[in-house]
Amino acid sequence: MTMQNTIEETPTKINGVDVGAIGEVIEGVSADAGLAACQFRAENHWITCGHNRSTIQGFYAAGEEDQTRTKPFVLDNDEPAILAGTDKGANPVEYVLHALAGCVTTTLVYHAAVQGIEIRAVTSKLEGDLDIRGLLGVKDDVRKGFHHVRVVLRVDSDAPAEDLRALCLFSPVYDIVSNSLPVDLVVEKV
Repeated sequence: MTMQNTIEETPTKINGVDVGAIGEVIEGVSADAGLAACQFRAENHWITCGHNRSTIQGFYAAGEEDQTRTKPFVLDNDEPAILAGTDKGANPVEYVLHALAGCVTTTLVYHAAVQGIEIRAVTSKLEGDLDIRGLLGVKDDVRKGFHHVRVVLRVDSDAPAEDLRALCLFSPVYDIVSNSLPVDLVVEKV
């Protein structure tokens, strides 16, 4: 089931989502695939030890560079002391869990709204298992990233759990985490 086929001519807001506005987005990208291309960006600089800071502001969507954000979002990364960090922020794999939780939740709420499904509450608990021997180069055959991630969403809705789960699967971050993708990594000397 896709959003495009299920927009309801009912209340303008469901789950806090402006169904008319999302309908316009769907109609726009259906009529012009060029409007579907998006690019999101982050910049990062190292501070000390494991502490580094990302800023997120500009992005490209709907055929143009966005100009609405006047200030960047600032996210600090670090490692806990037990991993030789200074614990000035969540570590990057914790941000992956945060991104997954946020995206699955938002995707669920948006798709449910378009289908006229009321969501009264959503909470989630995520766990990611990581064997740091891969990261540390101690063991070559150990994956460097998560080898298993568990997500449990508790959703207060009248819709069946299997229908709600199907809506979650539209999540871009779920797709990124659960499938491989190419990542270009370039190191430039300064």
